[in-house]
Amino acid sequence: MNFHVLTLFPEMIEQGVNTSITGRAINNGLLSINAVNIRDYAFNKHNSVDDYPYGGGAGMLMQAEPVYLAYEAVKEQIDKRKQENIKSEEVVSKEPADCSEVRNSDLQDENSKKRPLRVVYLSPQGDVFNQKMAEEMAQEEDLVLLCGHYEGIDERVLEEIVTDYVSIGDYVLTGGELPAMVMIDTISRLVPGVLHNDVSAEFESFQDNLLEYPQYSRPEEWRGKKVPPILLSGHHANIEKWRREQSILRTMERRPDLLKESNLTDKEKKWIRQVKRERKEAEKIK
Repeated sequence: MNFHVLTLFPEMIEQGVNTSITGRAINNGLLSINAVNIRDYAFNKHNSVDDYPYGGGAGMLMQAEPVYLAYEAVKEQIDKRKQENIKSEEVVSKEPADCSEVRNSDLQDENSKKRPLRVVYLSPQGDVFNQKMAEEMAQEEDLVLLCGHYEGIDERVLEEIVTDYVSIGDYVLTGGELPAMVMIDTISRLVPGVLHNDVSAEFESFQDNLLEYPQYSRPEEWRGKKVPPILLSGHHANIEKWRREQSILRTMERRPDLLKESNLTDKEKKWIRQVKRERKEAEKIK
């Protein structure tokens, strides 16, 4: 997967993603991070990309043209790479393909051409980023992340190029670089091969809108606290049942809002009601 970050601080992005899991994935060729400096597309000798907003107001605004030129450069780069890939595939493919395969391939190419390049503007005005959104975006071959700064970006260029407005929470940050890195980290984990154990991505927090179950490692007893006996039983079916129940309980306690979107069975819903009743009774006794 290819991330293209349009930013005034490319070094911030590069330093942030070149370590740990994402850094290893980049080295292994599973990810590429293209941090594009918007200042390189300034049209004045001072490399200035901001100006005062019309109508007055506090602060400066990023101008439309440098942002658009940076976007155009990335788009041209992507189009060129895709054309080169098509040519190399044509050279490699020597045997005549089945007619149905040719039709399917043509259809996929046509759909790819029609599909717009996805450009995400990191803004507190956007939809709040979540795991479902990450899973969807992980299907993209290329994803452009546009980082604002100062008081934002000229609305005209946003209308021209942006396909998604995304926020990482209801608070204000200095720029879009930190949200961009959050998105890169989350989405990257869902790209096949990035995690050594792909099962990890499937079972960690927010899968099925449930939080992850508690986990334990050695020693078996630490400062008087013991590992739950069921995890030492070796009975895998019982362990999975316990983990599922713990995920539901933890979600109920810490993020009850997520339960509405979870795929709970009727039996699990009944069990939740029972747990709530028992806890209410326990509170009365106290």
